[in-house]
Amino acid sequence: MNPARVKALRLRIEGRSYNEIQKEVGVAKSTLSLWLRDVVLSEAALKRLESRLRQGVTNGFVKRNKLQTHVARQRMIATRQRARALVPKLSRDDLMLAGALLYWAEGYKRLRVRNGKEITSHVISFVNSDPEMITLFVCFLKEILNISPKNIRLCMRLYPHINEKEAGSYWSKIVGLTKENFIASTYLVTGASKGVRPHNRLPYGTLQVAVNDTNRFHHLMGLVEGVKERFLYDIIRTLPG
Repeated sequence: MNPARVKALRLRIEGRSYNEIQKEVGVAKSTLSLWLRDVVLSEAALKRLESRLRQGVTNGFVKRNKLQTHVARQRMIATRQRARALVPKLSRDDLMLAGALLYWAEGYKRLRVRNGKEITSHVISFVNSDPEMITLFVCFLKEILNISPKNIRLCMRLYPHINEKEAGSYWSKIVGLTKENFIASTYLVTGASKGVRPHNRLPYGTLQVAVNDTNRFHHLMGLVEGVKERFLYDIIRTLPG
């Protein structure tokens, strides 16, 4: 590695500011920004930067604000990395729980009623705009509920400004399924389509993942009920206070 970059990294880890590092290394701040943008500072290094801020070493409110923002961002990155490390390697049972929790939160759970009477045919239906959630739920369907990919139906819920072909290509890559899995899209009219909200908030709309299988619907609902019982009785009751 470039000796100047090595020195810059060492100084940054010690909690030196960009101004200090620039004076010792002699490279532009734009270069330092590229070299050091992923460095996570220790608590001691962050305190050193904050100390410089309190002592008024930086000049003017603009520089003070930039340093405050940088320190806050470093704390955010460090906090997230520590939390991420707490998550253990996930098992098949974890995937089962994750899928049940997703469906508990976002899935269609009401029994179907026609002419005031409950009917016996029910559909698994999960709708979301988050590609990671969609990917996880499709994996849950295939791996935990043993649903064949050919039996998974996808319905895009789009807004008038969205290009259906582009959205279809996007969601197809996300879920790893083909155009044969898609049924006719649904177009929605909301505040966004009327210009009330920005169009780019949901650039590909939302995706409904559905399986027409009554037995597996009830199996999934049983998983959801099991998760509820575990959380409400086994876990919450053991919490102190």
